[in-house]
Amino acid sequence: MSRSDDVLKAHRLAHTGGSAALLGWLAARLGGWTGVVRAGDPGAAGADRGQAGDVPEAAVRGAAEMKARGVRSAVLRGDGSATLLFALDAGRAPDTGRALAAVLPLPHPPEAPALLADAAVPLALVLCAEEARRREERAAVAEARAREAVLHLLMNDRLSTAHQIAEALRPPLPDPMRMYVAECRSGRRAEVARLCQELTGGRAWVVRCPVYVRHLIILVPADAQPASADHDPLAGALTATDPDCAVGVSGELALGQAPAAYTQAFHALAVARGHAERHARFGPGPELALAAHEAGADWAGALLAPLHSYVARRPQDPGGRELRATAHAWLDFGPHATRLLKVHRNTLAARVRLVETLLGLDLGRLGDQAALSLALRLAPAEGWGSAAAPAASPAAAPGLDAVLRDPRLAEWARAHLSRLTGPDAPAGARSTVGAWLAHDARLVPAAAALGVSVPGVRKRLARIETLLERSLLQSPSARYDLWLAHRAEELAG
Repeated sequence: MSRSDDVLKAHRLAHTGGSAALLGWLAARLGGWTGVVRAGDPGAAGADRGQAGDVPEAAVRGAAEMKARGVRSAVLRGDGSATLLFALDAGRAPDTGRALAAVLPLPHPPEAPALLADAAVPLALVLCAEEARRREERAAVAEARAREAVLHLLMNDRLSTAHQIAEALRPPLPDPMRMYVAECRSGRRAEVARLCQELTGGRAWVVRCPVYVRHLIILVPADAQPASADHDPLAGALTATDPDCAVGVSGELALGQAPAAYTQAFHALAVARGHAERHARFGPGPELALAAHEAGADWAGALLAPLHSYVARRPQDPGGRELRATAHAWLDFGPHATRLLKVHRNTLAARVRLVETLLGLDLGRLGDQAALSLALRLAPAEGWGSAAAPAASPAAAPGLDAVLRDPRLAEWARAHLSRLTGPDAPAGARSTVGAWLAHDARLVPAAAALGVSVPGVRKRLARIETLLERSLLQSPSARYDLWLAHRAEELAG
C-alpha cells in the first residue's frame, strides 16, 4: 500500500469512525500498540483512545520527555521495542502534552514514522471534534437538569428561586401562562420541542418530564397562541407532527399556580387520548381548592403544622420543606416520584413513613391520602421554614369532616359527582367508582367486590375518565377529589 493510500485511509477512518477506528487501524497496520497518551497521566489513554489494557510505560515516559524538551516528535528504543511519538497539541494553549504513541516490536516497519506523522493530523482534528461534541452533550445535560430543577421549584411554590435559576436560561418564565403536556414517542420529543419554539417565536419554556419518559411539559405565555374553547392552534400543530402524539392543555393561570396547571393539563391529556384530533383543553368544572379554601385553611394549617415545625436531627436529613415536597411528589406519582426527587426508592419510602409519623396519618389508606392532598393545596408553601411563620393550633382547627360539611363543599360534591349519574354516564359508573374508592383505588379488590374481571374494571374506569375529563388510572389522578366528594355527600346526606 502506497503512502497516499495510507493518508486517504487515515482521513476516511477519522471522518467515519472517529479516533477509535483510526487508532485501531494503525495498530493493525503496524503490528503493535497505538494510542493517545498525556504526559504524566497514564489514565488519559483509555479504550477509546487506544487498545484496551494497560498503557505502556514507555509511551507515557516518552510523552513527558517530549513536553519537557518542547519537541514535536521522539523515538525511544528499549529491549526489543521502539516507541514512536508525535505531538497532537502543538499550537494549542495551554499545551497538554498529548501525543500519538506507537509501541512497536523491532525491527518496526520502515514506513511507520511517515504513517504516524501523516495520521497525527487527522487524529488531532477528530479528537478536537470529539471533545467539542462531548462538551456540547454535557452542556445539553446541564441545561436539561437546570430546567428540571426550575420545574421542581415551581411545583413546590418556590417562585423566587425558580426565577433566579431561570435567568441563566432562555426564554424567561411566562406569567400568566398555559401549560401543555405533550405525549409522544421518546425519539420525537426533540422535534416537538423545536416546533414549540418555532410556533411561539421562542417564547415557550420546554422541559422533559422527569417522571414520564414520553412527556414534554411546555409553559407558553397566555398571549403567544390565542386559543378558544374549541380550538388550540399550538396543540393542533403538535399532534399533526405525529399520529401517536397527544396533548393536554391547562386553562390560563398565573405562574404561581403551576401545580394546578400541570394537574389540569394532565387530566386534559387523559381526555385527548380518546379524541380524534388527539388534543383537549381542561374541561371547566368546580375547583375543590377554591370551594374549600375559606372553610379548610385553618384545618390544613393545623394538619401540616408538624411538618412546618419539624427540625431534622442531622444536617443531611430532610427538613420540613423537603418532606412536604416529598409528600406532594408521592401523592402525585407514587413510586415514580423517585425520578422527580432523584432519590432511591428506599429513601422515598423512609421519608413517606416519617411524614406518616409526624402527621398521624396512614398513607396506605385513600382517605388519608385525600386529606393530605387537600391540605397541601390549601396551605401555601411560601414562608415554610421561616422563624417568623405562625404556628397553627391543632386544638382550635376543625377536623376534615367539619370542613366537608360546609355548604360550599356539599355543593361542590354534588356538581363533581353529577356526571356519574347523568344521561351520558355509562351503566354502573357510580357503583364502579364507589367500589374502587372503597378499596383504596386498588383494582383487584374492587373487581372482586363488583364481580367482574380486573380488565373489566380498568375499561370501565377508562370510560369514566372521558366522562369526567379527569385522569383516574394514571397519576396525577382525580381519585383524591372523588373520595372527598363522596365523603362530603355522605356527610350532607
